[in-house]
Amino acid sequence: MGELRRTELSVGQERAILVGVILPRSNADPRDPLGELASLAKTAGAVVVGTILQNRHKIDAGTYIGSGKAAEIAHLAVHKEVDVVIFDNDLSPGQIGALEKIINEEAHSTQGHGIKVLDRSELILDIFATRAQTREAKLQVELAQMQYTYPRLTRMWSHLERMASGAAGGIGTRGPGEQQLEIDRRLVRRRISDLKGEITRIQERKSRQVEERKLRHFTACIIGYTNAGKSTLFNTLTAAGAYADDKLFATLDTKTRAWRIERGTEVMLSDTVGFVRDLPHNLVASFKATLEEAVNADLLLHVLDVGHPQAQQQFDCVHQVLEELGVRSKPEILLLNKIDTEEGELAYPEWRTMHSEAIPICARSGAGLDKLAGCVEVAGRGQQVEVVLEMEWSNGKLISFIEAHAKISQRQFDDGRARITAVMRKKNLADLARNQQVAIVSVKELE
Repeated sequence: MGELRRTELSVGQERAILVGVILPRSNADPRDPLGELASLAKTAGAVVVGTILQNRHKIDAGTYIGSGKAAEIAHLAVHKEVDVVIFDNDLSPGQIGALEKIINEEAHSTQGHGIKVLDRSELILDIFATRAQTREAKLQVELAQMQYTYPRLTRMWSHLERMASGAAGGIGTRGPGEQQLEIDRRLVRRRISDLKGEITRIQERKSRQVEERKLRHFTACIIGYTNAGKSTLFNTLTAAGAYADDKLFATLDTKTRAWRIERGTEVMLSDTVGFVRDLPHNLVASFKATLEEAVNADLLLHVLDVGHPQAQQQFDCVHQVLEELGVRSKPEILLLNKIDTEEGELAYPEWRTMHSEAIPICARSGAGLDKLAGCVEVAGRGQQVEVVLEMEWSNGKLISFIEAHAKISQRQFDDGRARITAVMRKKNLADLARNQQVAIVSVKELE
């Protein structure tokens, strides 16, 4: 058998076995422990040909699953002629190496290629790599891959044990030198540093854009578990044409568009990356900036696939991530999506009992979105006031600021003074109150 060279994490079009280890505090759904992993594998392009589950009180330090179960996996892998074994758990580099050794010793006499062992994080990284579209998302994915790969270099490339020096490289290459492993580690560290710097610059620019948008508009952000219907809702409300598919992580790049509600109210609506349980730590860190829209939004629209068998777990996962971001107390509207399906119709009454303020919708057909628009309009108007302002009419800079950040209904000019009646956000009014060149004549809450 040829040497196994783990230079690729991709599982596209490969035959796969899924393996799950159920521990006492596992987050997996007891009704379908490998259901989400199967969806992830399908999204990545793999063909699932078998599954193995094991209940354990604690993990095995050497192989995670135990040597007996590892031998069972090896036998099934050979029988099913698989290319990859995917664990629904995070494995250490040593555990991956031990498992690959056991499996490939079994496969040695029957298959001419090595069988990879991937864990949940590697699979999600592969999906993110194929989904990233913008420059920022691609950089964040590459950073996450580098950070994940760095401690695993000795397992991923077998050539790293060879010495770089002493080869027939000519002048300048001879001498004590250093191991190729150390060279590669240094290159990876340098690349990680460069990626962090470039991402920071992009995020600083994005933060300024988000803050400026928040000053000018009422902002709402669509959040929810991956594949809950967020992008479909975003497209229905804004006709933005965002990519939507029945796959996990169909959207990685945050998109923001204007959503015009009746009576002239305009909301800046954002669609964000979907949440998922046990998201790799490096991806949480790298993609936290993509959730900046949620952190800074005035209102969160939480889309829940109400008919999904793991709806409660997905609901809890989203709130756990919001807690980590420090925005759990932000105003939120729960949207019970896919009520047009048989599963959604059956589950809806129970969810409505638990969450009486939730709005049933069908993002694809538009059912229930009129009520949603009404609730969002009320929330937006609650953060606005009608004001009458006075200032010198020659103060063009101040008047331009008001015109840019308010809806002006009346202008009066008399004896060098300008009186403006407008509707503006309370935050903008607070900024104006600190300006001694403007007089706030009256403030009235919107009805």
